[in-house]
Amino acid sequence: MTIKAVILAGGRGTRIGEETHLRPKPMIEIGGRPMLWHIMKIYAHHGITDFIVCLGYRGYMIKEWFANYVLHGSDVTIDLAKNHIEYHDSRAEPWRVTLLDTGIETQTGGRLKRIERHLAADQPFCLTYGDGVADVDIRGALEFHRRHGKLATMTVVPPPARFGRAIVEGDRVARFVEKGDAADSRINGGFFVVSLRALAEISGDETIWERQPLERLAQANQLAAWRHDGFWQPMDTLRDREQLEELWRGGRAPWKVWT
Repeated sequence: MTIKAVILAGGRGTRIGEETHLRPKPMIEIGGRPMLWHIMKIYAHHGITDFIVCLGYRGYMIKEWFANYVLHGSDVTIDLAKNHIEYHDSRAEPWRVTLLDTGIETQTGGRLKRIERHLAADQPFCLTYGDGVADVDIRGALEFHRRHGKLATMTVVPPPARFGRAIVEGDRVARFVEKGDAADSRINGGFFVVSLRALAEISGDETIWERQPLERLAQANQLAAWRHDGFWQPMDTLRDREQLEELWRGGRAPWKVWT
């Protein structure tokens, strides 16, 4: 059965300022393409082309972008009298994209709970946010998840100072701590592999995935740690966006693992 990648794309992204007054954060562009496209290209490089995008704030803009994807990527002849469009040299991706409205105010865990019926009980799914890129080994994370048999795998990365930490013991996440120094502390890198049974920890729309569900999984020894020491960067601020744009323009974008 096909592995699906779930992308949380419904938040407001208020820390990035005026950009998100006009469009949802995953639609902010790097190199003329939305952040969402970059993330999907990473997964597609690893053979995952079936996506579920959890929509919320200005979700209609994401729907419209995908609805017009072939149009924007092709040369066209438009016959107005016949109401017909002829596409030339169409450049489309071999993706299947399910766009689901999961509510404006719904928290990250609640968004997952709302799409539960679209996920297979006998197959893990990938999960990430719509605002971060990395050269993470997605295939490796999936294989690791299958080997250890726990309910969830969280990619953990070395922490910038502004983030709370996860204490890693061997290949598992033991507990979460606040900002500050700690031995072998890592942070949530935002790329997960999750078995459907893990969603039992989500009670409703108000549940934040990164709090009670992950903390309970860690306490129950059901949250494994997939270590990533390569490139990783979220797009939390305008400065982050400018750094990503500079890397892309200079042909030095480490997350561009595709050809």
